[in-house]
Amino acid sequence: MATKPTSAQTQRMLRVGEQVRAAITQVLQRGEVRDDLIEKTVISISEVRMSTDLKVATAFVTPLGVADHDAIIAALNRHAKYIRGRLGPQLRQMKYMPEVRFRDDTSFDNYKKIDALLRSPEVMRDLGDSDTEEQ
Repeated sequence: MATKPTSAQTQRMLRVGEQVRAAITQVLQRGEVRDDLIEKTVISISEVRMSTDLKVATAFVTPLGVADHDAIIAALNRHAKYIRGRLGPQLRQMKYMPEVRFRDDTSFDNYKKIDALLRSPEVMRDLGDSDTEEQ
């Protein structure tokens, strides 16, 4: 009986994604990528999502202190094959070295919007009314 593919990540995909995230972080911290744009930017890798066959790793990154994220993402994608080659020592237990893709992480922007919404006067007013009713 065939099972339907799901979009939820398995425990194995999560574990391998975390290992790939740590390996990419080490490569960037050691300054192994020779690109002026990447070297002078602090890059935060918040998550790495693996494909179901573990052959593609999508890294969600946030360049800190830079307004133009697209240039950093493009530079990382230009050096993706080199970074993939440098992951070998940390990921030698894997049968196939995953192809690395970099995407801009917009989750922090979403969190900021939700926080601003929760702190809005309308929501604070509604929360204040419910607090007095409960007492």
